[in-house]
Amino acid sequence: MKKMMYLARWFFQVKFLGKKKPLQTVLFLTDTCNLSCRHCTIYNHVNPMSKPFKQIEEELNFAYRAGSRFVDLEGGEPTLWKEENKNINDVLALAKRIGFYSCTVTTNAQNDFSWVDADSFWVSMDGILSFHDDIRGEGTFRKLEENIALSKNKHVSVNMVVNSRNYANVREAIAYANANPNIETISINFHTPYVGTENLSLDTDLRKNIIDKVIEMKKHNYPIMNSISGLKLMKTNQFKKYCWVSNFILIDGSRLPNCGGERLNLCDKCGYSMSGEMTSVFQFKIDTIVSALKLRIKSNFS
Repeated sequence: MKKMMYLARWFFQVKFLGKKKPLQTVLFLTDTCNLSCRHCTIYNHVNPMSKPFKQIEEELNFAYRAGSRFVDLEGGEPTLWKEENKNINDVLALAKRIGFYSCTVTTNAQNDFSWVDADSFWVSMDGILSFHDDIRGEGTFRKLEENIALSKNKHVSVNMVVNSRNYANVREAIAYANANPNIETISINFHTPYVGTENLSLDTDLRKNIIDKVIEMKKHNYPIMNSISGLKLMKTNQFKKYCWVSNFILIDGSRLPNCGGERLNLCDKCGYSMSGEMTSVFQFKIDTIVSALKLRIKSNFS
């Protein structure tokens, strides 16, 4: 009930009073990673950084004061974060003490994450079998499967970023998520062409074709997180964006009011599904509102 009341108040303030306050914070803990994925521009194998716990505390308090009540911990590989006798569970406990309603961890699932006390997990899965391995490295899909199976968390979902190397595997990936009892939902995103990764982008017609296939599977009740209204917007990217709903705190400490893609003029080429979802919420699309509420309050019904 507390979550629902806050969400209602937040929506009224931003929709009708014109306030711009974040609902979620994406907080990067480290650029240390155990993979070198084709699409990634974050991992740092030369001089990796991890934020001090004190800095993380300051950043979480800043985000909470700004209005954020949900936090997603990312990297690099966030489960590798540590400081002396502290690990990511200390960060999660801190976020809960500050008052965040739920804490999500985004992981590549190459290590056991069953010990991590997050409310939910997003596992990066770029297709199944050889499609995933082509992007993340040989043997990574097998490890992902093993560690998802080890997790006892009821809210483990997978996130697929569709690009020029894995687009032919979207249907199979959705079917796999549907058949796996340890996966709750799958989110479909598209590659955003950060510098040096432009070759992974899809042309507009192919992207539209894939979205039509995803919508078809959504209508047949496959566990796809995206709403149909949000997916339709992602066909062209020509819509007003409300990306300030999530603020971002980067590994170098930069505090961005919205996605870093804006600074690089990538909004028209954005592949993040949440941009379409957020706009659909503000357009009062019922299917998107229902999807958003399920995403935000599901941990209450574990």
